[in-house]
Amino acid sequence: MKRIGIISDTHGVVDPRIAEVFHGVDHILHAGDIGGSEVIATLNGVAPVTSVEGNVDDGSGTSIVGATFGDLRVLLTHVLPRPGKPDRRVVASLREEPADVVIFGHSHLPHDETIDGVRFFNPASAGPRRFDYPRSVGMLEKKRGKWTAWHIALDERSIRALELKMNQLSD
Repeated sequence: MKRIGIISDTHGVVDPRIAEVFHGVDHILHAGDIGGSEVIATLNGVAPVTSVEGNVDDGSGTSIVGATFGDLRVLLTHVLPRPGKPDRRVVASLREEPADVVIFGHSHLPHDETIDGVRFFNPASAGPRRFDYPRSVGMLEKKRGKWTAWHIALDERSIRALELKMNQLSD
């Protein structure tokens, strides 16, 4: 496993660029607010998908899924809400089964921060534009034995929006 695509808050829309951006990934992680089974079916056409339901999908957004990809331990959830003050169920899950990275959605804000050795990553929203937030996805890639992560803007306007909105969930 070398490349993992990260997506969230599609709200029933799969941007036409997703297949191109995620071409060659080994797996896709969807952090909720999927907006319908057709989204997962489309993403499965690119790579296998692991997902959690968001508040748009099941009304709560509190699902948690743990997954391991080689040496990378991932905790996937929708509502965190903040990396410095995660929901008690996320804290309990991390205590029970430690993770290297927590992937979350819900806020539509891009985030990439490491706290106490755990990376907290929100790819922002890949669905319809909301306010002045970016439309983007994320990528995890193993290079020279180390996992790196970054955001990928889905349109020109989102390049600057990623810079302006990055890590606004920090305490």
